[in-house]
Amino acid sequence: MFSHGGTGVIKAFILAGGKGARLRPLTLHTPKPIVPLANIPFLFFQIDRIKRAKITEIILSLSYQPRKIKDIFGDGMNYGVTMRYTHEDLPRGTAGALKGGEHLIDDTTVAMNGDVLTDTDLREVIQYHKSNKAEATIVLARVMNPTGYGLVEADSHGRVVRFTEKPAEDEVTGDTINAGIYVLERSILNRISPDGPQSFERDVFPQLLQDGARFYAYLNRGYWQDIGSPSKYLEAHYGIISGRMKLPAYPHRASAPIRWNKNEVQIDSYSMLESKCVIKPGVTIENSVLGEECRIEEGALIKDSVIWSGTRVRSNARVERAIIGRQCHIGEGARIRPGSVLGDKTVVCDYSIV
Repeated sequence: MFSHGGTGVIKAFILAGGKGARLRPLTLHTPKPIVPLANIPFLFFQIDRIKRAKITEIILSLSYQPRKIKDIFGDGMNYGVTMRYTHEDLPRGTAGALKGGEHLIDDTTVAMNGDVLTDTDLREVIQYHKSNKAEATIVLARVMNPTGYGLVEADSHGRVVRFTEKPAEDEVTGDTINAGIYVLERSILNRISPDGPQSFERDVFPQLLQDGARFYAYLNRGYWQDIGSPSKYLEAHYGIISGRMKLPAYPHRASAPIRWNKNEVQIDSYSMLESKCVIKPGVTIENSVLGEECRIEEGALIKDSVIWSGTRVRSNARVERAIIGRQCHIGEGARIRPGSVLGDKTVVCDYSIV
């Protein structure tokens, strides 16, 4: 039985257990929720959104390399929140993960996929949800091609009338998709089986429609990007360095790098370089992000790329629209072509083309 408005505290629940298979090899040693985005572990962007909504208790659902995530966030007190954790030994799906945290949930919950970068005002979404006396509210985003997402259609009052997960091209009837952000009443947990995998997209949401439940859609008109693939991960960086998406508060932000002569290098105003980078004369860096302690040697070009910490790029190498992991070595005169993704500690020999 659905009743709206409990007496508990609104909490946030982040689905952070995925293996990040589409981001491999970057996620072999780094769980997707903490891959660096503009040199900040990604979850800080979501925590910042949550804190802005005055939500201070966050539940992280973990599965893949959970210790690496817990080691960063601990109990959350250093970041002004209370962090709690659930753990799945076997993947239980998006809804199954929420069911696994049932003992920590006592009222309305904001649930988020752990790979969504957005400036959505969660306070506004919660207010919209409450004003509609909804059992579930789903945030929507507009995209050019909905086939890789969940296509969602709503009527003129915002009530969801159709949900199609990853539609075929001939099933596409709109451009609004599931943005991976939900406001859910606790009654939703009664709709999720405790046994086996369950997903919001294929199980819970279709059931809500079938039952005629109060299921509403909120259209996000701000920035939205998932980071689930290398191309989307790059696009998220471009959104940040162009100023379309703001950086979150991050207590470990390092000081600006100083180890280069500004008269001998060309670094545009968009690029972001972390501390202790060494940039040699004749280097050109455009629209790129470099992590801590990178070393870029004479005459190298870095363009539209993301390079994680500790990587060395030798003289006259060219890196364009690529992602390079930690502690890699890019040889002299090597060329890293657009679309390349190199995992941690990759070695590219001199004058090679990748």
